[in-house]
Amino acid sequence: MDPRSSPTPTSPYEDVLAELKGRVHAARHAAQRRVNTELVILYWRIGATLARQSDERAWGSGVIARLAADLRAEFPEMKGFSPRNLIYMRSFARAWPDPAIAQRPVAQLPWGHVTVLLSRLDTQADRDWYASRSVAQGWSRNVLEHHVRTRLHERSATASTNFDRALEPDQSDLARQLTKDPYVLDFLAVDGDARERELEQALVDRIIDTLRELGEGFAFVGRQVHFDVDGDDFFVDLLFFHVEQLRYVVIELKTGRSHPEQLGQLGFYVALVDDRLRRAHHADTVGLLLVAGKTDAVVRYSLAGQRAPVAVSSYDLLPEAERAALPSEAVLARAVRDPRAP
Repeated sequence: MDPRSSPTPTSPYEDVLAELKGRVHAARHAAQRRVNTELVILYWRIGATLARQSDERAWGSGVIARLAADLRAEFPEMKGFSPRNLIYMRSFARAWPDPAIAQRPVAQLPWGHVTVLLSRLDTQADRDWYASRSVAQGWSRNVLEHHVRTRLHERSATASTNFDRALEPDQSDLARQLTKDPYVLDFLAVDGDARERELEQALVDRIIDTLRELGEGFAFVGRQVHFDVDGDDFFVDLLFFHVEQLRYVVIELKTGRSHPEQLGQLGFYVALVDDRLRRAHHADTVGLLLVAGKTDAVVRYSLAGQRAPVAVSSYDLLPEAERAALPSEAVLARAVRDPRAP
């Protein structure tokens, strides 16, 4: 055997060094989190004072600007005392008026995350939902902004599925958490006329964005994964593995509307992956059919005839708000006929 191919054993010193490095990193992370929490609580207390004075003494922007200047003069080494940030602090205290703010998930978030929640969301229930998810899943600010912009709270666990019939109750609930409807694929930068293979390739080319949209815990296995079944070739469009639920997720991508035979094909692939790749400690493989459009009645009847655990979701190449801002097909048609038409 070539000695270069065998692993080099580590020395006791290297083992100790690795352990100490891990402890230092963990301690620094814990200290940073404590400092962040203290800063967020400080901002809440400043905001509570400003809210009270604004209500009792009608303090407006002029007083807040003066306070900002005086605080920056007193604490020149500290950032965050701009007039705009003081207004955010006041909004923060009004959004979460509970003095036990330290016990709320929002207190564990960086201040930049908090400002996103305050500026992008209108209801307290939505703010709490995103704050809890951000803490539990460690979202960066960019990821939080993406999920808020695409209204993840309205899309989560909303796909049409047969999981309640095809899986055990506890597994059904877990598998449903992996789904959403619709999936927003605006990061692909492709138009609605793109072919299925083009969409697949774009998803793989932008795999980090794809995994972000799929959700936490997904790992990419492959595209056009090949299986030989008694001499016949079959190819799974996209195959993922969920590392938290320990299950394979088969995704079939269709550019048109959903049809009953597509779920039959997906069910076949789910059974194939379950038989060929699944291990004894893995959860049941599930399938997801992603389509450009679907009819609820067709999906309902199609799911009723499936034994394999499968789900159907649509995908959008633009978020709903951006699609709503675009001119309709009728308006575009009028403009083509008469460019002077309003």
